[in-house]
Amino acid sequence: MTYPFFAYIARMRYIGRWGLMRNTEPENIQEHSHMVAVLAHALAVIRRDRFGGTVDPGRVTAAALYHDASEILTGDLPTPVKYANEKIQAAYKAIEDDAAQRLVEMLPQEMQASFSAVLHEEDPEVLSLVKAADKLSAHLKCLEELKAGNQEFGSAAEQTRQALEDYRMPELDYFLTHFLPAFSCTLDQLQAFEAGQG
Repeated sequence: MTYPFFAYIARMRYIGRWGLMRNTEPENIQEHSHMVAVLAHALAVIRRDRFGGTVDPGRVTAAALYHDASEILTGDLPTPVKYANEKIQAAYKAIEDDAAQRLVEMLPQEMQASFSAVLHEEDPEVLSLVKAADKLSAHLKCLEELKAGNQEFGSAAEQTRQALEDYRMPELDYFLTHFLPAFSCTLDQLQAFEAGQG
């Protein structure tokens, strides 16, 4: 029997993000999910190693990697539409849950429980770190667009930065202080840091 789960996952690269905005560099949900996983892992490690937390970075990373997998079947609904009101938000959440379950059912029976746990992550600590990483990834996208001269992302950059500060998460604040500034650097500036000249 052939199972289509991973073939669908591979199609994440065809689902575009930021559909209502002009982009200098298009972004798809596969690229976004990879960056969210990198950032979520970083936040989890910072929480554990810097602030004495007990969260499992591997579990956080897996949840982040698959956090938008349902959009393979639903598409990416623009944020202003998705959060227009509570009724739409609840309906879309139900659609996402259904899509995630459809994906789980595309696996052999013996694998379904493991992937269901990832696609339907319920641990509040894991979910909060993934949510913060998701917002951080959006903010980084805004900064990249502004760096390229695209003022379309000016307001979104301000809103995402404010949202990040409002989370009041020590590991996120640590990341914003110690890692975020490097994202505004040119390649030459990054190489100067690497050489110890920055």
